[in-house]
Amino acid sequence: MNELNSQQKKLFDDIKHIDENGNEFWLARELQIALQYAKWENFHKVIKTAQITCKISQQVVEYHFPEVRKMVEIGSGAKRQQLDYRLTRYACYLIVMNGDPRKEVIAMGQTYFAVKTRQQELAEVFDKLTEDEKRLFIRGDIKQKNMLLAEAAHKAGIITNKEYATFQDAGYKGLYGGMTARDIADHKGLKNGEEILDYMGGTELAANLFRITQTEEKMRRENTDTPEKANNAHYVVGKAVRDTIQRLGGTMPEELPTPEKIIKELEVQQRKQIKSNND
Repeated sequence: MNELNSQQKKLFDDIKHIDENGNEFWLARELQIALQYAKWENFHKVIKTAQITCKISQQVVEYHFPEVRKMVEIGSGAKRQQLDYRLTRYACYLIVMNGDPRKEVIAMGQTYFAVKTRQQELAEVFDKLTEDEKRLFIRGDIKQKNMLLAEAAHKAGIITNKEYATFQDAGYKGLYGGMTARDIADHKGLKNGEEILDYMGGTELAANLFRITQTEEKMRRENTDTPEKANNAHYVVGKAVRDTIQRLGGTMPEELPTPEKIIKELEVQQRKQIKSNND
């Protein structure tokens, strides 16, 4: 991530609070404004998703997202309670990581909250996750990074669904030794419409996350401006990831086992668990 300039840093410093014990925190409704979310309802959905990520990371949601309520006027002298959250830096980090990465202010927030010490904490947290928890964690990251990749592809002139499918296949062919998305789905025994990323284990997902992030960065760095160049960039990066796996003696992605539970099942389980804990 790029370094923040002083003006960008000030955006988040200005809404930071320090309590009587010297602990820093941010209020969700103030962060909502800073991150340019017009409606609380939309921002609250991001908070709820961040809480799920927090739970997956085996962190205490109530510690990082404690609810606070205050009375606000709603007109004619009447008042009502308003929900807010007192957010730790880690909670803010999870929120911006689940926000829309195409918004410049979200990228700024990711840089601000993902300081080096926090990145080390995340690495330590990740090491403690179960295989299914790692799958959920990486799959969430892929969903976000794929949005950036799609935007880069669009800027390169990839417009139609068919063109984007060709672009995606280029990356898969590089990483999977010539296999297209359909080939991979058939290899896994999937039906039409089933998302292959939901049927991958943690190692396979991690390889694809690296493919996605490095392709987007390469296209942005080289100002890729045609579909042909975009397809080539995606293939080259996919092939480079495959070559690295081979050089390290790893298992090729198409040879990795398909997990018993798909991502959607794991997400439902996590939501039910969080709802049960909150009831």
